[in-house]
Amino acid sequence: MAASLLLAYPDDATVGAAHAVRSAVGQLPPPVAERLTGLATTLVDGDPSALQRAYVTTFDLKRRCTLYLSYYAAGDTRRRGTALLRFAEAYHAVGWEVTGSELPDHLGSVLELSARADSDGARIVGALLTAHREGIEVLRTALAAEGSPWVAAVEAVCLTLPPVDARTLDRVAALVAEGPPVEMVGLSDLPGFGANDGEKGAPWT
Repeated sequence: MAASLLLAYPDDATVGAAHAVRSAVGQLPPPVAERLTGLATTLVDGDPSALQRAYVTTFDLKRRCTLYLSYYAAGDTRRRGTALLRFAEAYHAVGWEVTGSELPDHLGSVLELSARADSDGARIVGALLTAHREGIEVLRTALAAEGSPWVAAVEAVCLTLPPVDARTLDRVAALVAEGPPVEMVGLSDLPGFGANDGEKGAPWT
């Protein structure tokens, strides 16, 4: 839940949540707590306008940094719809309905679902996150390359997932180099499809 809160757009509500995160993560394993505390402190102490500009530039204008997990594997292809359906089915299995403006594969939403679900539901969501580990690793790598403070939240998530094996690392490297599949199918007006309207047909950046 802490990572979900800190990955939200840094408005007043997120800054307020960051205060709560700093007080709540002390019992987590130190490597996880340190990353979440560091990001929370950045959000609390940083310049709000600068943080908001950086957030939009990072997550809305850079496809390598999108928070929509299915984009990394399916890109702008027909397979994206099937991938989103699997996310929606996972929500339903946990007893949640997909509502609001975000697509169900948004990392923040998936992390919130994991935090709020019971033990059986948490296992379902954990399997979903593990299945999209390659995309999460690409996101982590891209945020680190950008020097983004939000890399800390993604690193914290990665520390709670199973270790990455050599085969997965090879696939991550290939995805970083080549980008996801591209096949525009009239879905570009939906949130997360193409990552942003201004980058249709743009290179994998």
